[in-house]
Amino acid sequence: MSASPSGSSTLTVEQVEAEAALLDQAEIEAAQVRQTTSVHPEMNIDDAYRVQAAWLHRKLSRGERLAGHKIGLTSRAMQAAMHIDTPDSGFLTDAMVFEPDATLDASRFCDPKVEVELAFVLARDLAGADVSIDDVLDATEYVTPAAELLAARTYRCDPDTGRTRTVVDTISDNAADAGIVCGGRRIDPRAADLRWVGALAYRNGVIEETGIAAGVLDNPATGIAWLAARYAAHGLMLEAGQVILSGSFTRPIDVRPGDEFRFDFGPLGQFRLGFC
Repeated sequence: MSASPSGSSTLTVEQVEAEAALLDQAEIEAAQVRQTTSVHPEMNIDDAYRVQAAWLHRKLSRGERLAGHKIGLTSRAMQAAMHIDTPDSGFLTDAMVFEPDATLDASRFCDPKVEVELAFVLARDLAGADVSIDDVLDATEYVTPAAELLAARTYRCDPDTGRTRTVVDTISDNAADAGIVCGGRRIDPRAADLRWVGALAYRNGVIEETGIAAGVLDNPATGIAWLAARYAAHGLMLEAGQVILSGSFTRPIDVRPGDEFRFDFGPLGQFRLGFC
């Protein structure tokens, strides 16, 4: 389950459930809604994770299965832009896992974008407040190239007021997560220096972004150690078999109907993702 902080919350249970229901319906209808903090300006990050957890509960109650987690805001540039000094996280269900070389309907998603990442698949549970990079690597079955599909169920910029959404809005909105695609080669986490894994992202044959994984907190395993510690604070853990998106090392690329993306990780292989 998703960690639901028990700190300085300001929203009632009813308000949390109402916001989760609104986001859920926005995703189902692929129609953006007003920002969460536009109605609850006093809400904080604890509240945002409560909304996110309530949304996950709605999905699980419909029969979806928790498949893993994503970590976001891992680069200094993105943290500065969102006025935050820590990563954020979201959930992945099995309905959010797409096959490599698939073609998806862009209209299913609100303001979609894609990012380049590495995904860690756990061989055993990972828990504790003092999890290290070595602990993450020891617990990982394999690392694989991945792309994250982002969506904004609430407006990034409100069309009526011009108000931009905050990190609290983003976390409530499942850290903007809409899906994951894994492809290329699976490697042992110690078979390469993961900091130097690089990738090229092409859209319609034109290179749009390049990056190396050290852009994720100097090591993509760092974010997973952070997430394990955050979950441990609430008596939870990252579980064997789960896939953890470690954070993007490129800027998000806009998705349009007809776009064809190719993600080239060099010696780790490549895969594509299309949109109609």
